[in-house]
Amino acid sequence: MTDFAELTDPLRPELLALCYRMLGSVHDAEDQVQETLLRAWRGYDRFEGQSSLRTWLYRIATNTCLRALENRSRRPLPTGLGAPSGDPDRPLEAARAEIPWLEPFPDTLLGADPAAVVTSRSSMRLALIAALQYLPPRQRAVLILRDVLQWRAAEVAELLGVSAVAVNSLLQRAREGLHDAAPVQDEISEPDDAAQRALLDQYAAAFQAADVAGLTRLLRADAVLEMPPYPTWFAGREHIGRFLTGHVLGEPDLFRLVPVPANGQPAFAGYRRAADGSYRAHMLEVLTCTPAGIARISNFTDPQVFALTGLPQVLT
Repeated sequence: MTDFAELTDPLRPELLALCYRMLGSVHDAEDQVQETLLRAWRGYDRFEGQSSLRTWLYRIATNTCLRALENRSRRPLPTGLGAPSGDPDRPLEAARAEIPWLEPFPDTLLGADPAAVVTSRSSMRLALIAALQYLPPRQRAVLILRDVLQWRAAEVAELLGVSAVAVNSLLQRAREGLHDAAPVQDEISEPDDAAQRALLDQYAAAFQAADVAGLTRLLRADAVLEMPPYPTWFAGREHIGRFLTGHVLGEPDLFRLVPVPANGQPAFAGYRRAADGSYRAHMLEVLTCTPAGIARISNFTDPQVFALTGLPQVLT
């Protein structure tokens, strides 16, 4: 068992990323990684080395995810459920805890290897993970294995028990379905590193100072703000500014933001000031940045999501 753990432990982060792409939930992905390693351990004496250990584990993980998806609905973001709110001055709709919302993936879960983070950036973006949720499970698996992980059609065919022709057909339908669900090409264009650092510094400073005018100047005109588990979302710089003014940024120093990249994107862990003056864990904000400004703010307020960051619950 010790030898098995020594061989498989380094592969856990990438197995977690694979399962997350399939399932849209870090918690569900962790369950399936555990199931994958349990199945692999039970069958390790029959592993004949005809493929690499990584490939063998990927095959087991893909199949466990496909089984897990048999009776599950897709994990949405609020933007995937309906039209934006037309009145940012009204109270938010009640949180919908019964909806299995898409979860973010803090980059720290990819392990300590910086190369792994860089390699995974485009294939872990929230917009892509959300779009993958619209695909049938087998199409989702084929697209991830072929386009993200660069498996050959023959390898995917062997995993799924179909022909290479069938794999190519599934891949074509998956690519078409992905584009129809949510074109993400424009969101992958980012500012250069210096411009993005400046943009994020200005965003954090404006948010913490409750400078809504300064913050909205950093947004694209068509920017989107969504806040799962609340189904309400807003489109447009003006609506976002009005909502933040009326419901979030009532006074300076109400929040502290700590950088914690997620989904290969810039993100902040948000701490809100409590009655005793301490700053307590409140949200994880994932930002989509473009050369024209911030295009999307995905604000996750589920305490379980914040816990994924590994940051303390109280800021000292």
